[in-house]
Amino acid sequence: MQFGRLKRRDVLPLLGGVLAWPLASQAQQADRARRIAMLVAAYSQSDREGQARVAAFLDRLQKLGWTDGRNVRVDYRWGGGDVERTKTAAAELVRSAPDLIVAGSNPAVAALRDLATKIPIVFAQVSDPVGSGFVAGLPRPGGNMSGFQNFEDAIGGKWLGVLKEAAPGMRRAAVLFGSDTIVNLAFLRAAEAVAPSVGVEVTAVDISGGGDIERAIAAFASKPDGGLIVVPHVYNTANRGSIIVLAARHRLPAVYPFRYFAAEGGLMSYGPDQIEQWRGAASYVDRVLRGENPGELPVQAPTKYELVINLKTAKVIGLDVPPALPLRADEVIE
Repeated sequence: MQFGRLKRRDVLPLLGGVLAWPLASQAQQADRARRIAMLVAAYSQSDREGQARVAAFLDRLQKLGWTDGRNVRVDYRWGGGDVERTKTAAAELVRSAPDLIVAGSNPAVAALRDLATKIPIVFAQVSDPVGSGFVAGLPRPGGNMSGFQNFEDAIGGKWLGVLKEAAPGMRRAAVLFGSDTIVNLAFLRAAEAVAPSVGVEVTAVDISGGGDIERAIAAFASKPDGGLIVVPHVYNTANRGSIIVLAARHRLPAVYPFRYFAAEGGLMSYGPDQIEQWRGAASYVDRVLRGENPGELPVQAPTKYELVINLKTAKVIGLDVPPALPLRADEVIE
């Protein structure tokens, strides 16, 4: 078979068509709304603190040029503090094959880790992501995820220390932790390591599996000179109202990981600004959607922890907080 010779005037239109195809394809890809899946494990949809974090995320995302309903579509799942529900929601989101997943809290990332190995993940309010096995390191996480961490495991000792300062007569401290979350065990071990130096005996209260937290706290409070350390776990966040009421009922001084615990009636909190973390997560989402590899974005650690003390609660439980502690607090609620 012989082919006729193509003249130059015939070749140019052909090449123009070939070259135009990838350009048209790229334009079509750019016009397509990107799909973001969001897994918020610690909050229910009706929880105002969860909504505040999502609102901060969407506000920063919009300022970066991404608007939900226009050039991005955001699909939400709320775990409500239930680890099993979070696992089910994670599987649903992965099956939907989004362009990117935003994960809030350790159980959310743990549920996604083995299911979404090819999908970029940006996380927020995650503690000790290296020790939890989520990333290889903070400067270069590697893999398909990066984001913003709350705490390193040593914070367990710091919580015990500030609680002892607030309640010098405390001799016993119950740590409300979840054995289903690796870093919670690390928080407990850190508190146990510091306990002898401050003259406190630590009792572990495992809240995973939805045990009877009211009975557990009442049993602990049956002996004097007790206090509570409430670590960041999705169950503790979702049930914070009950825990705060129980601590007040049994006149137990307690320390919590985030400001809103103290604002809602807890004695004191020591932790980072989570709202700012969710704004940062939006910035990372923007960078990934524009082509950056999440495994090359450094995990961001908090630059400051805030100490908040609720003196109204101290009065309710009959605690005289030493005057020096409120003086160095970032916020005092009176």
